[in-house]
Amino acid sequence: MASTHERQVTRLALAGGIPALIVALWLLWSGDYTSRVQWTLSVVVVVAWLAFAFSVRERVIRPLQTLSNMLAALRERDYSLRARRQGVDDALGLVIFELNVLTEELKQRRLGSLEAAALLERVMSEIDVAVFTFDADDALRLVNASGERLLGQDADRLLGRRAEELGLAECLRGEAPRVQELEFPAARGRWEVRRGSFRQQGKPHQLLVLADVSRTLREEERQAWQRLIRVLGHEINNSLTPIRSVAQRLTELLGRPDADGTLREDLERGLELIAGRSESLTRFLSAYARLARLPPPKLAPVDVASWIQRVARLETRVSVEIAPGTPVVVTADGDQLDQLLINLIANATDAALTTGGGVKIRWKARAHMVDVEVIDGGPGLPETKNLFVPFFTTKPSGSGIGLVLSRQIAEAHGGRLTLSNRRDAKGGVASLSLPLSAAR
Repeated sequence: MASTHERQVTRLALAGGIPALIVALWLLWSGDYTSRVQWTLSVVVVVAWLAFAFSVRERVIRPLQTLSNMLAALRERDYSLRARRQGVDDALGLVIFELNVLTEELKQRRLGSLEAAALLERVMSEIDVAVFTFDADDALRLVNASGERLLGQDADRLLGRRAEELGLAECLRGEAPRVQELEFPAARGRWEVRRGSFRQQGKPHQLLVLADVSRTLREEERQAWQRLIRVLGHEINNSLTPIRSVAQRLTELLGRPDADGTLREDLERGLELIAGRSESLTRFLSAYARLARLPPPKLAPVDVASWIQRVARLETRVSVEIAPGTPVVVTADGDQLDQLLINLIANATDAALTTGGGVKIRWKARAHMVDVEVIDGGPGLPETKNLFVPFFTTKPSGSGIGLVLSRQIAEAHGGRLTLSNRRDAKGGVASLSLPLSAAR
């Protein structure tokens, strides 16, 4: 049965020709024609009227059916159909042209989506990271090959099961990212837990990524211990070697039969050397303990101008120039910032004294940060990557922890400390960036 729209089009097409049909039949039957001619022409006129009406109906309905078939194909993601109509100089031709363009564009997007999905699937299967997605009910909806190996089962047996059954409920709670000890059917160790959220089909989902960092952390710990042992061994040997040598020398002196007044002087010098090296070793171990036990900052408002002026006055070897800056307050540990700036000014002063240069401090505020620069007129920084290595120092009497401790303090406040050479003249620049406010 024809639709309402088709019936309406048919009726309008038929109705449009009725006036002409009536006039033609009236003229035909009222004229001086034979009955045979009248009936023959009447049939011809009626047939022509019907043919014209149904031709109009076809011209209206057929394009609409074509458009309907194309839209249905698009809904089914079939982009192979195209409508044929020459020209875009009328409304119908323009609609068909735009629909063909839309079909081609959707086809290209579909192809790109399929290629991207294939690439993502390949990457997911190749990466050595376990990836899981869970819906709002904590039911597993997706797992990659690494996740299957981690849980010791294939995806068909895992999908749909809740996180608690899979031993992943703890990973969906708490802070992220974090590193924690986890045990699974196929592995045990330390894992980096990362989470994210997204929506699929309008519903919230969680993305869980587990990366095994046990091997990496063990390697870093091993290297850290090796570096620590090398440093401690070097410093202890530097102290014990002269102590052992002096002790042997004193033993020889005490055993000499002709030991007289010079013995006391030699003993005093030897004991003084032993005491000096022992004190040096004590200072080294104290410095290491201080570096290893830096407490978390106790945050409070700190006025930058007052802080810089107060610390600069502590340096008496040179006159520290302070350039005026904008008033700004940071949230930080005042005592730790004092120690940081004392170290930077002391290093700048040591460098400036070797060349007779000066020391200058300036600061400026920018978006959510304040930048403090300590500039010296010394010989400049050596071309070395070890300036922030613990216990590395270029000074004969240096401990090698000042810069390391300063950087630790800066990073504990969410800031950054860098060293560079001046561009306008000889000398170095210590650049400290601190956030205006830090999370408690």
